[in-house]
Amino acid sequence: MSCKYRVFFTDKKDVVFNPYEYFDAKAIERRVRLGIPLSDSSDYPVNESYVHSVAAVVDSLSYQSRWLNEVTVFSTPSAMVAVAALPFVKKIEYAEGYAAVCSVTGVQKKLSAADSALLEFQTERMQGSLFREKNINGKGIRIAVFDAGFPGVNTSRVFEHIRKEGRIIKTFDFVTGKDFVYHANAHGTAVFSCIGGMDASRCTGLATGSEYLLARTENILTETLSEEENWLAAAEWADKNGAQIINSSLGYTYKRYFNTEMDGKKSLAARAAGIAAAKGILVISAAGNDGDNIWHNIATPADADSTLAVGGTDPYTDLHAGFSSFGPSSDGRIKPNVSAPGIAAAASPSGLIVLQGTSVSAPLVTGFAACAWQAGNTNNNMDLLRDIEKSGHLYPYFDYAHGYGIPQASFFTGPHSEPVPTFGFETNEVSVRIVLKEDPLPLAGKKHLYYHIEDAEGKLKHYTAVYAEQREVFSIPLSRYSKGSLLVVHYEGYTSSYRF
Repeated sequence: MSCKYRVFFTDKKDVVFNPYEYFDAKAIERRVRLGIPLSDSSDYPVNESYVHSVAAVVDSLSYQSRWLNEVTVFSTPSAMVAVAALPFVKKIEYAEGYAAVCSVTGVQKKLSAADSALLEFQTERMQGSLFREKNINGKGIRIAVFDAGFPGVNTSRVFEHIRKEGRIIKTFDFVTGKDFVYHANAHGTAVFSCIGGMDASRCTGLATGSEYLLARTENILTETLSEEENWLAAAEWADKNGAQIINSSLGYTYKRYFNTEMDGKKSLAARAAGIAAAKGILVISAAGNDGDNIWHNIATPADADSTLAVGGTDPYTDLHAGFSSFGPSSDGRIKPNVSAPGIAAAASPSGLIVLQGTSVSAPLVTGFAACAWQAGNTNNNMDLLRDIEKSGHLYPYFDYAHGYGIPQASFFTGPHSEPVPTFGFETNEVSVRIVLKEDPLPLAGKKHLYYHIEDAEGKLKHYTAVYAEQREVFSIPLSRYSKGSLLVVHYEGYTSSYRF
């Protein structure tokens, strides 16, 4: 029986590479600006003589990766014994898997008059009007979108402003091997609209002035076990063609990995995301929609250390949406990094719809990131990632549901002001009380107070958000937590802590 394997090579001996012939001018510009070498060995092509030697033994070849110096093959296990014996073969990995787009199915509906408020909210919750007031719309930033198809993007009025100005720079379907991507699953159409779409004068995303690379990497109807290879191939293609940001509203979880493997190192997509980040690209990934099922935790490549993972919030409560996957990563890092509305107005081939899932949260933040980069306050992709975290409305508070909260444009447009204390801690021999500085507003004016408990190593043992309904919001017995534990509280822009 023929199975799928990845064959990694030891070197790229005798391979020739000319970066000026291979890279788009924008890719050269990015590397020069960030001090990244133009002739890094990971950019060199795979040694074709090695590939030919492997091809002579296996049943067929699939994808070659420059970055990982490997070729994916279909072969019988017995033939792979011969491949492993070749002197230039470093290691072999068995390839299998399952993929999913990060949207909740069955909740699409045509936009009603009542949904107009939602359309405005999805960008304004990130203070999008502050960017618009300064004519910041992601201009000059090139964004690659990886998804399952883009039907209607070539005809819909939501993308007319992008098409008219020729800002869809390149497209490629990694499933079929052709340039045409305006077919298949409309998930990518919705995602793209939440990055930079416009319905008449209303923005569905913030990066209305950006340039785009559209890559179809997923075959939703037929599982081919090739999605992560396609993701890697698309990342190399995006790098070659000058992408500064990658948006991936896709996730790889069960039937391929265990929860314990969401460490940013195990999956092919996470490894690819890490390399893309090392080459100066900001990778933004949906956290996943498994918060209310048995998987529960984030998907990959959201688990990668250098990936900005985005969780979903309920726009009607401003709290974690039940479907949104939880952190941390399996090795204990803060995930998701930030959050954004997980219910939004988005484009479909037939018009605007309401879509639910972290598939819309991630592109909303991607549009925000393009504007933040254009604003010119950050030097490189990783600085931008950290600044987007700092712009979160909860920062420096965090938890494994919201991350640092919803990014705010005021962080990038300024000026900044010091937070005003809104609560304090009062203690006695048996408890610590959280007491507001002022009486909370009644009924509809009630605000959420967030708190978490960290152990001595900084890992969260408990976290939640509660309504502040009275001045003494709650008290915690000192005996409940061990010495050295830390209580961190956030309320109305102010964060403070108490050490047990």
